[in-house]
Amino acid sequence: MTSAISRQAALLVNLNRPFLEFQQTWARLSGKSDLCDFAFGNPHDMPLPDFTRALQRHAEPQNKDWFAYKLSEPESTEVVAATLRERTGMPFEPADIAMTNGAFAAIALAIQTVIDPGDEVIFNLPPWFFYETMIVGAKATPVKVSVKPGTFDLDLDAIRAAITPRTRAILINSPHNPTGRIYPPDQLTELASILTEASKRNRREIYLFSDEAYNRIVYDERDFPSPVSFYPYSFLIYTYGKTLLTPGQRIGYLALPPTMPDREPMRLALMMSQVAMGWAFPNALLQHALPDLEKLSIDMEQLHWRRDRMVNALSDMGYQVHSPEGTFYLLPKSPWEDDEAFCALLAEHDVLCLPGAVSEIPGYFRISLTANDAMIERSLPRFQAAFQHTRTHVAPTRAAQSGD
Repeated sequence: MTSAISRQAALLVNLNRPFLEFQQTWARLSGKSDLCDFAFGNPHDMPLPDFTRALQRHAEPQNKDWFAYKLSEPESTEVVAATLRERTGMPFEPADIAMTNGAFAAIALAIQTVIDPGDEVIFNLPPWFFYETMIVGAKATPVKVSVKPGTFDLDLDAIRAAITPRTRAILINSPHNPTGRIYPPDQLTELASILTEASKRNRREIYLFSDEAYNRIVYDERDFPSPVSFYPYSFLIYTYGKTLLTPGQRIGYLALPPTMPDREPMRLALMMSQVAMGWAFPNALLQHALPDLEKLSIDMEQLHWRRDRMVNALSDMGYQVHSPEGTFYLLPKSPWEDDEAFCALLAEHDVLCLPGAVSEIPGYFRISLTANDAMIERSLPRFQAAFQHTRTHVAPTRAAQSGD
């Protein structure tokens, strides 16, 4: 029988098999009332009241075009440009901003605009789930470079070695999901030097896609250095879904740094790429509300407390876990080498965590700190029971896990 699915679609399904298999587990368990769900960055508290009030306020039309077709609207691009000027010290202009449906769409927009079939795009391991999917979907070639073990720093020598004449872009995520690492200025300076030298050698620019979805979720009063401040051929990618913890209300942007040469043709190319992607602009209501939404944030003091509570409690139990510099994730080492087996054990205790294998970092597992306080406290005896189990039991074989 001939499948109605294209070869490309079948390739993408196979590429995401670990994620899809875990999603089945999540769907099967997520309805349990006593479940401690640390799998994804979903909210487990009610939304910010001011977020809801902002949407209600701006849902009232002020003119006949309130809900007409929208591009990147002046009321949103002006807010973003002003915020970026304040946060980076760089003279961003409203015309530098392409409003998107979150960071997901902004990454897709960058790929659509500068990547051709056959180009190579470098990204770091462990990655966000869908970097490879998006690159392969554009018929480009993903090139994976692992961060340094232990420190989770950029492996600059490995990045340098991975660049070929076909390299067109590198995708950097800082603060990094899932390690929580914020890449410091010295690493970003050397990265910029590597890209500049390679661009001259290749006689075409290598672009930097700077995924900064968590750039406002940083701990211990750290500074966040934006990679776009170090390299002119960059795209700054951001989503409000993390800062507001509203991943289902999708608004974000792609910003061109004012240091990028010939920005005018790039601005036009971005707009036409959004049209070609299916009018990939945020809806009218979210753009109208953005001046109010820009002022809001989840409670960082509370998130800081959750990080410290979990890191300290898990460390006391015997887990190996570092304290992240940013994001709302922890990445402990799995007590069993087989992280999928350990996450299955946690699930037996009604604790749901993401196996490291899903993010191509086997031997670890990820905990989302978007869980509420009651869930965190309820989970701690269960994490301890699972850890104690691993001290006296070996991990089951894959056949035993599947019931074969």
